[in-house]
Amino acid sequence: MQPIRLISFGYLHLPTDPNGSPLPPAADRVEDVRDRLRDPAAARDILDLNGLNPRVQAVVLNTPGARDLLANLADYATLPAGPRRIAIGCAGGRHRASGLTELLARELRARGREVVVDHLHVHRPRVLKTTDAGASV
Repeated sequence: MQPIRLISFGYLHLPTDPNGSPLPPAADRVEDVRDRLRDPAAARDILDLNGLNPRVQAVVLNTPGARDLLANLADYATLPAGPRRIAIGCAGGRHRASGLTELLARELRARGREVVVDHLHVHRPRVLKTTDAGASV
């Protein structure tokens, strides 16, 4: 069985199409968690950490709706004709997307799947706010 590739990314770091819409990575399923999961960066003690850190993963996992989403993604990924690529995006790619991607990778490995993880924006600077022109400051 071919490995499944999990990709975390930040919508605010993506290139855009001519209409200004972000272009997420190519995937069989793109999960936008910006409106589904509360931003854990509001918790001051994890503000400067990222989703590779177990503390951030714990905060993400305990966010309302995260466990159901994680279970849904894991079930989807283990379907007999399942996906080859799943991309998970949040605003900056540092907390929710990368944390959830790490949790999903752990779950899929526990189910016997080979997993490759790509974090596109986890190491980018934290996005503090966005101006009207879309530039972060």
